[in-house]
Amino acid sequence: MTQELVELTKDLIRFKTVKENPEEIERCADFIENWLKTNKIKFTRLTHEGIPSIIAMPESGFARVLLMSHIDVVSASDELFKPYVKDDRLFGRGSIDDKYAAALSMILMRDHIQKLAEKGMGQNDLPFGIMITGDEEIGGVNGAKYALGHVSTDFGIALDGGSPDNIIIKEKGILNLKISVHGKTAHGSRPWLGENAIEKLMDDCIKIKTLFKESSPDHWHKTLNLSVFNAGKSFNQVPDYAEALCDIRYTENDDPDQLAEEIRKTVSGNVSIEKKESVFFGGKSSYLDKLLEVCPDASLGFEHGASDARYLADHDTDGIVWGAEGENSLHADDEHITLESFETLFRNLSMFMDRI
Repeated sequence: MTQELVELTKDLIRFKTVKENPEEIERCADFIENWLKTNKIKFTRLTHEGIPSIIAMPESGFARVLLMSHIDVVSASDELFKPYVKDDRLFGRGSIDDKYAAALSMILMRDHIQKLAEKGMGQNDLPFGIMITGDEEIGGVNGAKYALGHVSTDFGIALDGGSPDNIIIKEKGILNLKISVHGKTAHGSRPWLGENAIEKLMDDCIKIKTLFKESSPDHWHKTLNLSVFNAGKSFNQVPDYAEALCDIRYTENDDPDQLAEEIRKTVSGNVSIEKKESVFFGGKSSYLDKLLEVCPDASLGFEHGASDARYLADHDTDGIVWGAEGENSLHADDEHITLESFETLFRNLSMFMDRI
């Protein structure tokens, strides 16, 4: 079974499914569609604002559990789209984030349909469904957020984080702000005649950082990353405009609107909210209880990043984030998945589906 999981994941990795390459995301979705057809699995393909999503469910349209994964990946060199196995690890862009999860979901569904067929039952008797989307890395708005409105489920599992022995039940929320500052242009040789917007922006950034002084060993507190700066047009001109993008992650103990307002009062520039996403909290569920029966040694934890799991709350659906072990290599040049964790996750999910 491990070899089939690896080979299907390799096939998916070879598609360069980055946001700048939407035709490759479509081609990868076509590949998945053809695989499902070949294995006689009924599915629905949705497209919203150019983003494909593939959903395979019990024929009733309701699944007790929904497995969520995505095929889009972050940018990388062409070499990272040539998967290979070394030291019991599968390397390649998307190996851990998140094409292994799409492959696992597909094979798991096929196997369970085959087991049901031996009992005279079919796809309608499945306890779970799968959803594979194409825009998680850029926010999931046209993928998971849209597609979840077309399914009915009690419990979502976003196969996009954690590890076999670490089940994620909460993730930080996202607050992206833009700080824009205006100055007055002048020749670079006469800076006293102008008002340097970059210098004003630097002062604002220093002030903002004073609002993020919390520190704890687990870092479960709000954090700030000054991620993008845009300013200046010429080396010999005093810039009259500068802007910075701030990536803020916050916890259930923070109010994002109040935080944005506090920043507005602190800086001289204009503050606009570019993006605001809620904290994910999976909630208590009998499905999680059953999963812990299958994985009694697993712990419940949290992640600092965000996943498509946050959209489950829009539909009053409990859920978790779970996955294989990537040894903190996601988005890195050595991105990989350990084959042992891949097989363990598959086995545990299969037992969980049998139990429910």
